Amino acid sequence: MAAKENKTFVLDTNVILHDYRSIYNFADNDIVLPIVVLEELDKFKKGNDLINFHAREFARELDKISDKDFFHKGAALGKGKGRLFIQPGVEFSEKMKRSFSDDTPDHRILAVTEFLKEKMKGKKVILVTKDMNLRMKARSLDLEAEDYKTDQVEDLDFAINRSVREVDAFDVALINAIYKNPAGVDVAKVFPKQEIKGNNYYVLKNGNASVLACYDPLKRVVRRVDKPNVFGIYPKNAEQAFAIDALLNPDIQLVAISGKAGTGKTLLALASALQQNKQYEFIYLARPIVALSSKDLGFLPGDVNDKVDPYMQPLFDNLGFIKRRFNLHGAENRLIEDLQKDQKLVISALAYIRGRSLSDVYFIVDEAQNLTPHEVKTIITRAGEGTKMVFTGDIDQIDSPYLDKKSNGLSHLFDKMQGQDIFAHVHLEKGERSKLADLASDLL
Repeated sequence: MAAKENKTFVLDTNVILHDYRSIYNFADNDIVLPIVVLEELDKFKKGNDLINFHAREFARELDKISDKDFFHKGAALGKGKGRLFIQPGVEFSEKMKRSFSDDTPDHRILAVTEFLKEKMKGKKVILVTKDMNLRMKARSLDLEAEDYKTDQVEDLDFAINRSVREVDAFDVALINAIYKNPAGVDVAKVFPKQEIKGNNYYVLKNGNASVLACYDPLKRVVRRVDKPNVFGIYPKNAEQAFAIDALLNPDIQLVAISGKAGTGKTLLALASALQQNKQYEFIYLARPIVALSSKDLGFLPGDVNDKVDPYMQPLFDNLGFIKRRFNLHGAENRLIEDLQKDQKLVISALAYIRGRSLSDVYFIVDEAQNLTPHEVKTIITRAGEGTKMVFTGDIDQIDSPYLDKKSNGLSHLFDKMQGQDIFAHVHLEKGERSKLADLASDLL
C-alpha cells in the first residue's frame, strides 16, 4: 500500500471566522496562515457579533499553541495533527501581476499559495476558502482550491425529506386505532421490526382513510396529530399541523422548521409561542443581521434602532398579522401589548438578545440559514432550564457570501440532531401566501 501523501493547506480568513477551531480539522496535514490573514482577523476583534467572538477566540488559540520558535518552526497542533505555520508576504510573480493588478488581501493569499506550490515541488498545496470567487481565481493560476467542508451536510435531500414521511397502503385498522386513541398506539404494533428514533411525523394513508401521526420516542407510541387553533392561526396543511405539534410539545426542547418563503415558518412559531405565554417567562424573536452589499450597519443613517428596524420589519409584520386576527381592543391584543411593554415579548436583532439570560424562554431564531454551524451551537449551548429553542429559515435564500445550502447552521442543525428525543425537524413545502407568491417562488 502506498504511503499517505501529506498535504499543506493554506487557510483564508473566512475559514477562521466561520470556525475558529478549523486548524484542528485537517488531520495530520500542515496548515499555513498567510500573514495577511492575521492582519484581517485583527480588524474583526472588536464587536459583539459571533464573527467578532471567533476572531478573538482564534487569537487566544494562537497564543496558546505558539512559543518563541513559532514563526521559524511552526506550532504543533496536537497528537495526530500537523503543524501550523505563519507565512510572511511574498512578491507577486509575473503571472500574478499579469492576472491581478490590485494588491488586495485575497491576492496576497493567492501569492502565498503560488509561492508555496513552487517552493514545495511535488507536494500538494491547497487553498481552503469559503469564497467561491477566490477559488475560481486560484484555479485560473493552476492552484488547487476547495471549500471548507468539515461541517457540510453530506446528503441534504435525505436530511430534508426524512422530516415528514408519507406511507401509502397502510393498514386501515391501524389508521382507525391511531385516529380514535388520543394516547396513541404502541409503536411495535404500528411499525413492527423497525427501529425508530426521534420525533418523526407521518401521513398514513389507505384509499380515503388517512391520519396525521407522530412517533413519540419518550412514550414509544404513534399518536394522532390534530390541527389546533394557535392564537388565531389554523394550520392549512399537514406539514403546518406537524410544525405546530412540535412547537407546542413541551417534551421537544429544540425545533427546526425549514421551507421556502410563504410557508408560514415564522408565523407558526410566533403564534405557538404566544399560545404558551403562561408556560414561559419570556418570548424572544430574533434574527441575524446580514448587511446588504457587504456594508456594515454603520453605513446606514440614524441611531441603533433606525439601523436595525429595516431588518426586523418582517418579524413585526408577522406579529401584526396575528394581532389583526382579533378585535383591536380584545383580550388577545391587550395581552400582546402588555407582553411587549413588560419586555416579556422582545423582537430584536440576534446580537442584542444574545447577552440576555436564556432561562424559561421561548426563543425563536428566524433566518437561521444565515448562521454558521458554530453560531447555532453557541446559541443552543446557552439555553437554560425551561427554555425552548426554535430555528426557522429557508436554505434556498442565504444572504451570507460564505455559506451555502450544505454548510449553513440550519442544515447542520437538522442533520446532526435528527433522532434525538428532544428534537424535531419539519420541512414545509407548500406556500400559503398566494398563488402568485407560490408561482414566483417556484419559477423565478
